[in-house]
Amino acid sequence: MAMSGGKDDGEPMMDLNMTPLIDVLLVLLIMFIITIPIQTHAVKVDLPQPNNERNLPDVNPVKNKIVIDAAGTVSWNGEVVNDVTLSQYLDQSVALVPEPELHFQPEPTARYERVDQILAIVKRANVTKLGFIGNEQYREF
Repeated sequence: MAMSGGKDDGEPMMDLNMTPLIDVLLVLLIMFIITIPIQTHAVKVDLPQPNNERNLPDVNPVKNKIVIDAAGTVSWNGEVVNDVTLSQYLDQSVALVPEPELHFQPEPTARYERVDQILAIVKRANVTKLGFIGNEQYREF
């Protein structure tokens, strides 16, 4: 009970059925025709322009201090800042020559997750002069 694709005499089939090949090629051609205009389509988006007039005056050229309180609020030299402003201050302080010291002081009741987030921001800013303040209270004499 063998199946044969050709004649019953066992010779190979000499003609090739081109219909499935042509169907696949037509489907591919239609797909290319449909997708090529989508790739060249552009959407115009009006993005906000940076305000170069605003200067960040709160960067001290000698030393700066980051404090995290128990609520997770971050202060830069005594002024409450958000994460974006903190990264701007850090970028500006790294650009100064010589780079000012950065004192990092989380309160003992601050959440570790928030302290870790701020340390990640400091690391992304490539700060090289970082000191932890307040660790001396845990030192054994």
